[in-house]
Amino acid sequence: MSPLPSRRQPEELIDLSVSRRCHVVGIGGPGMSPLASLLAARGHQVSGSDMRDSEVIEILRHEGIAVSLGHSAEAVHGADVVTFSTAIPASNSELVEAGTKGIPLRHRSGLLASLCAITESIGVAGTHGKTTTTALLTHILVTAGRDPSCIVGGQVGGMPVGARHGNGPLFVLECDESDGTLDVLLLESLIITNIDVDHLDYFGSFEQVQLCFVDAAQRASGYVVANADDLLSRPVIEALAAQKRLRTFGRAASSDVQIDAVTPTTDGIEISIRIDGQNLICVSPLRGDHNAMNIAAAVAMATSLGVDANTACSAVTSFSGVARRFTERGEFGGALLIDDYAHLPAEIEAAIAAASSHPSRTGRTIAVFQPNRFHRIAAMADTYADCFDNADIVVVTDVYASGTAFIEGVTGELVVNAIRAAHPTAQVVWAPTRQDIVDFVAETIQSGDVCISMGCGDIETFPDDLQKAGQ
Repeated sequence: MSPLPSRRQPEELIDLSVSRRCHVVGIGGPGMSPLASLLAARGHQVSGSDMRDSEVIEILRHEGIAVSLGHSAEAVHGADVVTFSTAIPASNSELVEAGTKGIPLRHRSGLLASLCAITESIGVAGTHGKTTTTALLTHILVTAGRDPSCIVGGQVGGMPVGARHGNGPLFVLECDESDGTLDVLLLESLIITNIDVDHLDYFGSFEQVQLCFVDAAQRASGYVVANADDLLSRPVIEALAAQKRLRTFGRAASSDVQIDAVTPTTDGIEISIRIDGQNLICVSPLRGDHNAMNIAAAVAMATSLGVDANTACSAVTSFSGVARRFTERGEFGGALLIDDYAHLPAEIEAAIAAASSHPSRTGRTIAVFQPNRFHRIAAMADTYADCFDNADIVVVTDVYASGTAFIEGVTGELVVNAIRAAHPTAQVVWAPTRQDIVDFVAETIQSGDVCISMGCGDIETFPDDLQKAGQ
């Protein structure tokens, strides 16, 4: 199988070993703000523009980055390179002006590739768990005195906009496959947490999704850490079979970093783990088997890079996690409220399992879900049929667009119908508006319940909305 010609192609690298004047279009975005921050910290002169002010932009201004509101052709004058994300249309006035003036234009992935070319880059890729694993690996390396740089797609303590500049040569970055970024990065080492069906609008087929990860693993010049338990990751493992640079993690007996047991505790989880035959205990404030796998992946890469196994496990204990990854958000009527970024079936199943094993749960598990992206739900609604099995009550709201175009007939009710068709006796509620969700949960929830709200859209404000309704 060969890659689709429509997949992203590498751009000519920008030499970032010398100071450049870099202009970032859409600088307040979650992918662009950490890039801008790291470029500035490395000594480049950075400017940017965005349509609206935000807390993130204010942080960037405090870092010495000049940010203008609105887009204008004059903003790119004098720039050595103008960079943009997939969300920025080609008609943007700044991109048009840069093209007219002959100023080099680079997609975000091109600037990341240019950073990788002058660092010892460690990519963290995969369908689930990238953000937590990226942040944790960085934390382990910091604890071990390696002082890495990092770009991560989430809010992490010590990294206000998801970026860290270190004095060491290591550069840990979260690698997104959805827009072809992973296709063009020049990575030295790579973690692939797992592989699952997603982003078929870009790849066209799941076989192309797998091929993207196989290609990335084969291009990496150093260690590749892969999931021994994940059948869909087998092509990666088979492509690197018998190569010493391949490291595996999981519960499988063949794993280089093997999870023997995961025990829920009052404060998180305790993991019995075997690292190259050495038996250790990792204690973590995170919850769920899925986080045990994220921990194993990070530890596998850290120890491959020469970090002592005991140091790596000790560092896990002081890692508090990433915002919106199983974040406890207070109580309502004696019930615990949890917010989670889970938006794909495997993630939802894992988050619900973690909620159901929470020590404060003496009642029911209530799962609230906001589907994300019209094209995803159009293609995948049926795959959500079984992932809510461990919830006692399921509440589904309408689709959060995330910038995707509306598709007639595609609503959250497709997910409701899939669950009901597979599980006729399940208690599933269709609550299309936010007020519908708040009203139902407020009337239904009881002391001892755990209510976990999930999705990568604005469902993150649901716990606040519910608590306000109870005042």
